[in-house]
Order: sequence, then structure tokens, then C-alpha cells
Amino acid sequence: VQLQASGGGLVQPGGSLRLSCEVSGRTLYYPGLAWFRQAPGKEREGVSCATSSDASAYYLDSVKGRFTMSRNDDGNKVDLQMSSLKPEDTAVYYCATVHSCNWNKALGRFRGMEYGGKGTQVTVSS
Repeated sequence: VQLQASGGGLVQPGGSLRLSCEVSGRTLYYPGLAWFRQAPGKEREGVSCATSSDASAYYLDSVKGRFTMSRNDDGNKVDLQMSSLKPEDTAVYYCATVHSCNWNKALGRFRGMEYGGKGTQVTVSS
């Protein structure tokens, strides 16, 4: 499976960005899609996740109410709409395929998480 995230950039606090991720390859072999982020000197964080069997998605507590994840019906594209951005949201954002939305904080990954590519940089600064 190949994943390519895009849409990052520089935005002022309070602003919005929409990230997109295209998934190609063996797209039938994973139940879910997710976003995670990595900032320098900080631990990796699972930002959002949804599987085809879950009616509700997983969101990191600090982004609830501000970020919304959506995927198309074909399951090969997932977006992350980010609003009311804060400086602490600054990180490289990656999309990933997952087996479930259980975030393992110690390992820094969702169960069965696979990802690739460079991610997309989001910088929130005035």
C-alpha cells in the first residue's frame, strides 16, 4: 500500500488547513485509515482514526471538536480538516492504514499501522 499525504503549510493560530491522503495499492487489505503526527522532541501522537466497522472515529483529546476526518466511499482517500489550529499542532502529519484504532502510546502506533512517505509539514505560527 502506498500513501501520500499533502496539504500542509504555514498557518496562523486560529486558522484552518485541510490535509489529504491518497491510498493506492492493495487497498482492500486494511480495515481502517488514520492520521498521526510527529513533532521534533515530542512523542508521536495518534490524531484520528476510523475503520469501516466503526460508526465513530477516534480523535486525540486535544484535537476533539477542532479536527474532522473523512474518507471517500472507495476508501482510497482520507482527509483531515483542521480548524482553530494552535501552535502545539505544529508537526509532520502522516496518514496510515491500520487494523484497528487502538492507539498504543508506548509503541507510538495504532494496531497494524503501516505508513510511508515523508508526511506533510503543518506549522502554526504567527
